[in-house]
Amino acid sequence: MLTPRQGPAFATPGPEAETLSSARAAAQDCRRCDLYRNATHLVFGEGPPRARVLLVGEQPGDKEDLAGAPFVGPSGQLLDRCLEKAGIDRDLCYVTNAVKHFKFEPRGKRRIHSKPNVGEVQACAWWLAAELRFVKPQLVVALGATALYSLLGRGAKVTRDRGAVLKTPDTPPVLVTIHPSALLRTLNRPEAAVNQERFIADLAKIADFL
Repeated sequence: MLTPRQGPAFATPGPEAETLSSARAAAQDCRRCDLYRNATHLVFGEGPPRARVLLVGEQPGDKEDLAGAPFVGPSGQLLDRCLEKAGIDRDLCYVTNAVKHFKFEPRGKRRIHSKPNVGEVQACAWWLAAELRFVKPQLVVALGATALYSLLGRGAKVTRDRGAVLKTPDTPPVLVTIHPSALLRTLNRPEAAVNQERFIADLAKIADFL
């Protein structure tokens, strides 16, 4: 089995907070990168403070930025349905993102998602490190390439490692899969049902592992 290196979120010490709540409070004033300038809210993770499973996505979307909560938009709703089909109770999971502010490009009245760059991911790994440290999950689920990079660096790849549980000596195991937004982009294609079933099969490995 591949043994990747630790990524930014495991390599950084994170904030000197004493609790998850204090880390969340400190993050609200984050200026570690420039994404805070245009975002409505910093979107910290949510879920049981000692959840056995911690799911990491890329960044908040438009709906999450407005609500100040992770995975409440179309991708989050799809994730909920797929978790349920996989036999996983989302309420028992801690859900968060590698980057806590919404990065977007304005297109008229719309705000179009823009992929965070490496520097932004590395800066925000500071807060993900705190979440990992306090939650102490038995399993981390990387939803997409940005999350996987933040957790395990450049050595791990979604296309190659999807469905695998990757381990490093000093970190929780990481299950690799795609971000649910990738499924939304293929909803009108003939392979949409097959793609969703494969994603559900990936998520079902959470129960197998635990």
